Amino acid sequence: MALTLRSSTSFISLKDNKTIKTLEDFSGTLCFSHIKPTRRRLRVKNSTQDAQSTREKIMVSPFEGMYDEQKEKFHALSSSHRAVNDLRVPVYVMLPLDTVSLGGHLNKPKAMNASLMALKSAGVEGVMVDVWWGLVEKDGPLKYNWEAYVELVNMVQKHGLKLQAVMSFHQCGGNVGDSCSIPLPPWVLEEISRNPDIVYTDRSGRRNPEYISLGCDLLPVLRGRTPIQVYSDYMRSFRQRFKNYLGNVIVEIQVGMGPCGELRYPSYPESNGTWRFPGIGEFQCYDKYMKASLEAEAEAKGERDWGKSGPHDSGHYNQFPEDTGFFRRDGTWDTDYGRFFLEWYSGQLLQHGDRILRSADSIFRGYGPKLSAKVAGIHWHYKTRSHAAELTAGYYNTRHSDGYLPIAKMLAKYDAVFNFTCMEMRDNEQPQHAGCSPEGLVRQVKLAVKAAGVELAGENALERYDSGAYRQVQETSRSDSGSGLCAFTFLRMNKQLFEAENWRELVNFVRSMSEGGRARLPESDSSRTDLYVRFVDHKKKSLKGDKEVALV
Repeated sequence: MALTLRSSTSFISLKDNKTIKTLEDFSGTLCFSHIKPTRRRLRVKNSTQDAQSTREKIMVSPFEGMYDEQKEKFHALSSSHRAVNDLRVPVYVMLPLDTVSLGGHLNKPKAMNASLMALKSAGVEGVMVDVWWGLVEKDGPLKYNWEAYVELVNMVQKHGLKLQAVMSFHQCGGNVGDSCSIPLPPWVLEEISRNPDIVYTDRSGRRNPEYISLGCDLLPVLRGRTPIQVYSDYMRSFRQRFKNYLGNVIVEIQVGMGPCGELRYPSYPESNGTWRFPGIGEFQCYDKYMKASLEAEAEAKGERDWGKSGPHDSGHYNQFPEDTGFFRRDGTWDTDYGRFFLEWYSGQLLQHGDRILRSADSIFRGYGPKLSAKVAGIHWHYKTRSHAAELTAGYYNTRHSDGYLPIAKMLAKYDAVFNFTCMEMRDNEQPQHAGCSPEGLVRQVKLAVKAAGVELAGENALERYDSGAYRQVQETSRSDSGSGLCAFTFLRMNKQLFEAENWRELVNFVRSMSEGGRARLPESDSSRTDLYVRFVDHKKKSLKGDKEVALV
């Protein structure tokens, strides 16, 4: 049987059989037909072996296992993908940060269409997309343009996929993995220029335009509206525009609560080289609204001097805990003052999350989608007593204090999913001098969500495509005690993901997660799912040389 996908553009490169091109690259018609399965097993080889056998090896395409049905929908690679059981962990894939352009249009829609077809063929549950405040409400207060996202949601629905929509109230650019720049709405930037104190500020007065400071959550600093009102109006407009998709296509609303969409302070900004891994970061409580809050808290505590400023001995972004008076082994963090400050600082963050989630819950309750919130996996200096990098980010997690249980309990009030990163990381992969323990951190979070009775979802913190990272996620997803993952979202869809070996790893991973992470990831590709692809030259009305290729 053969299947032909007709389009004005094509996604096959005749010259490059290692990289799948996007739909924008060619013009023509693609013909797909299955050939007799090869009896060769494609075993994992080292780089030398790969180099010697490149021309001999048949690449596995994302479009293996296709059949022709209504509107060219695709099924999963094996029937096991459709098995429903309590152990199944659905896998989602994050779409590119610039899925919607600065002009408010869907970027490369034909390429997106082909990519979604490929993801569906692999058994992926759905995709995640950032719904950028800076794009949707760009033209002025309460002036929303959802049309590019409407086009995307329709495309996702057409391919039988689900969507996780992120209410992205932060700037894109300046953090790990940010590949493009999407600032806050222009009218918001104008308000920031008039009143710089509405964004987070460090001790030296450096302003961070990534996200509006939680210190002014309830103050009408955005043209007569409070930030919480602005976020609420945005989510309410989203609900109205997408009400017919909520619960069936759009199955999750991840509510942005800080930089990178995470519930945290921007304590480790990479822009302009301000912070470098594994620096401890800095407290972000020096805008006038945060300072006023601290002063009022100290006054209520009867310790007026404690409210004059943040810690004077907490060091600088790129120092280590032992270099500072506050974070060292027996430092100020473990004094009455230190405990007062950290409780206030982390408490403000919790209240901020609670305010936004309460609003989101009132807007989306009864419409179908789950709510979720993302928490950063800050694993460096985790092995120290003070956990300095977590403290500056707003997580009061030390040798004596659990910083994640209060967050989990707050999420439990709204039945929201606790979404956590660094699921792919192992302790032995980290530099020893940084005191990292991503595995220990994940174990602690799993205990917290179990105690609070909330679901845990995961993401990988960094772009990785190797089997070692997948196996670590697989290990993390497993649980015989009720603290496994309810879903996993893979970072991120791009050309590299669709390279033959990377694609093979993803397909095997999705299959494994469909069985709750209990299926062993294969050491070889024995599925015999080769794809025969030929390019039709309409001018010559002939078939060019047959190519065994992978689609990227």
